[in-house]
Amino acid sequence: MRIEEDIKLDFKDVLIRPKRSTLKSRAEVDLRRTYTFKNAQLSWTGIPIVAANMDHTGTPAVAKVLAEHHLLTALSKFVTKQDWETLRKTAPQVVAATMVSAGTSEHDFQRIHEAIQEADCPFICLDVANGYAQSFLDSVKRVRDAFPKKIILAGNVVTGEMTEELLIAGADIVKVGIGPGSVCTTRKKTGVGYPQLSAIIECADAAHGLKGHVCADGGCVVPGDVAKAFAAGADFVMLGGMLAGHDECLGELIHQGEQAFKRFYGMSSQEAMVKYHGQVAEYRSSEGKSVNVPYKGALRETILDILGGVRSTCTYVGAQTLKELPKRTTFIRVTQQINESLASYQVSG
Repeated sequence: MRIEEDIKLDFKDVLIRPKRSTLKSRAEVDLRRTYTFKNAQLSWTGIPIVAANMDHTGTPAVAKVLAEHHLLTALSKFVTKQDWETLRKTAPQVVAATMVSAGTSEHDFQRIHEAIQEADCPFICLDVANGYAQSFLDSVKRVRDAFPKKIILAGNVVTGEMTEELLIAGADIVKVGIGPGSVCTTRKKTGVGYPQLSAIIECADAAHGLKGHVCADGGCVVPGDVAKAFAAGADFVMLGGMLAGHDECLGELIHQGEQAFKRFYGMSSQEAMVKYHGQVAEYRSSEGKSVNVPYKGALRETILDILGGVRSTCTYVGAQTLKELPKRTTFIRVTQQINESLASYQVSG
């Protein structure tokens, strides 16, 4: 046993220090990035925000909205072959903004084949709770060999050395985050995790040294957190809870009195495992929870709010492009971020 004494930081522990800026308006900020991926030998241009591959947010309807704004969607592994075919036929332009999601089983491997055969999406998202398993590295290598020209996103991990291992195994983007998600209980059930801001900084540093990329996955609660993730060096930011509860998300409306909600749960929760696998296996426990999130209406307004927040961040530090944001960022340690004196009052906006 050993103890690391240096402090690790989360989004709540820092603010971004403002700097002199010549930008006159948020409209001058360009959030698009162009990335060239070393292993896939492909380039992609867009706004690098990704809807999480949960069944609630990783839907074709979400993908259609995000594609309008040049964002990405990791479709859930429960999207069917027929869903992919329909998407290709009715909205072929959306396919270029999607990822097929899979785990490490043989069935998952066949799912990738089917999705690419039906829709030829450019991204593959290999998603497991524990990205440190040797079997996961072997799976990344297998998928890279089978699909040499696809962009592979793989995770999750939180340390530089495993980020490097995954990139060497064939990943183009490493997904960073263990335990920060809004419906994730891994830290409670296992005691394992890593403060998300520090994880992003350390993994990004390791990835960029190998000309790879990272995707921050989890922990973003408000647009300012998305900005902090990019400022910390994340190339992509994946969102689940922030996109939950909208019309385009999976699930029926639940009415409780005058309020409306939508069901949202972690994909390792008991509810998800019973729904898709019939039970929670005896050798494991659930590592997710289920919640009713307030109904938020159309997704478009939330997307505009997030993008507007990140643009505003850029104007505060003088970054005309998203690429410039990390170079112009100084984080300051804080003990309090927001004035909560009226937190108990109902607010809007």
